[in-house]
Amino acid sequence: MTNFSKNIPRLYLVKISKWFNMVMPIMLLFIESNSMGTYELFVLKAIYSVAIVTMEIPSGWMADVWGRKKTLVLGSILGSAGFLIYSFSYGFWAFVIAEIILGIGHSFVSGADSAMLYDSLKADNKTNKYVREEGRITSAGNFAEAIAGVIGGLLAAISFRTPFYFQFAVAALAIPAAITMVEPKIHTTEHVHSIKKLVKNIRDTFISNKNLRVAILLSAVTGTATLTFAWFVQPFFKAIDLPVELFGVFWTALNLTVGISSVFAYKFELFLGKKWSILFIIILLTAGYIFSGIKVSYGGFVFLFMFYLVRGIATPILKNYINEHTASEVRATMLSVRNFVIRIAFAGIGPLLGWITDNISLNKALIFAGLIYLVSAILVSLPWLKQKH
Repeated sequence: MTNFSKNIPRLYLVKISKWFNMVMPIMLLFIESNSMGTYELFVLKAIYSVAIVTMEIPSGWMADVWGRKKTLVLGSILGSAGFLIYSFSYGFWAFVIAEIILGIGHSFVSGADSAMLYDSLKADNKTNKYVREEGRITSAGNFAEAIAGVIGGLLAAISFRTPFYFQFAVAALAIPAAITMVEPKIHTTEHVHSIKKLVKNIRDTFISNKNLRVAILLSAVTGTATLTFAWFVQPFFKAIDLPVELFGVFWTALNLTVGISSVFAYKFELFLGKKWSILFIIILLTAGYIFSGIKVSYGGFVFLFMFYLVRGIATPILKNYINEHTASEVRATMLSVRNFVIRIAFAGIGPLLGWITDNISLNKALIFAGLIYLVSAILVSLPWLKQKH
């Protein structure tokens, strides 16, 4: 009998290779060294998001039909190729090509990784351990990102391009990890083998399955908020005149905070319960945005750390709500719908916030983003918040 739990350490390696991101902490500095600014950075990341959006749901559908393993292998190969292109590129349009390839590669991994985890546990009758394992894998990814921040900062002392060379090698580690996974059998009477059935499933999700609709939208809105905040961190560092050599150090500290809180996310949700967990997440993430916007100074680090602490709690809890309300045969598709909404929302709001940062102020951009998240999160979660239990 196959022990599908063997997939879990390989999923750790995929997550670590994806999150061991040595280039993110110095991305703004790299962009500026190529005669661009915050606006161009947000535009590039918006293009990355559009690339993800284009393939997000089709890649989730492919993971359900073609297989999680094959999809993860393809995503790992494309992710490596994107960093290889970045390593030897200098102009804006070359960066655009790299971001598109990275985005497509990301879409093939996202959704398929969580679906592989859940179905591997399901095959071994251990689905009750999903939140714990998702939290641990998320934590491993954030610890990897934290360590990468320090290494990236040190490599950037050689040149802002050096971290990209090493990033390619790290990203390539996901390829053998994905190849050696074992595909769990999905117990279902019917696979979604056609686009028509795919569209019907997504339509039914948002019309007839209220709980899954709320779970996807709440997780997506919160995911958009955390993604956007991550790209505000470097402008925040610049605004307070943080020395360049400390970028990686504080980036590491922030991601260690996420890593630690992710481990305890399942205990947090058990203690507070569903309704209060949701309210806690919404209120504190909003506060992180608004108060870091009010206090763009070294004192504002308190709110940055608070935001990252809650971010670590939110991700595994909100993903689990999606898994609880969806079936295995469309699990990757539904997780991809979540990621689709995140990326299309960021593609819409990101360049605007970048423009506000460059042309008005970082303060107003942060406060504006926080208010948008508060209103959006309350609206999508109302059906659950109005429940008595």
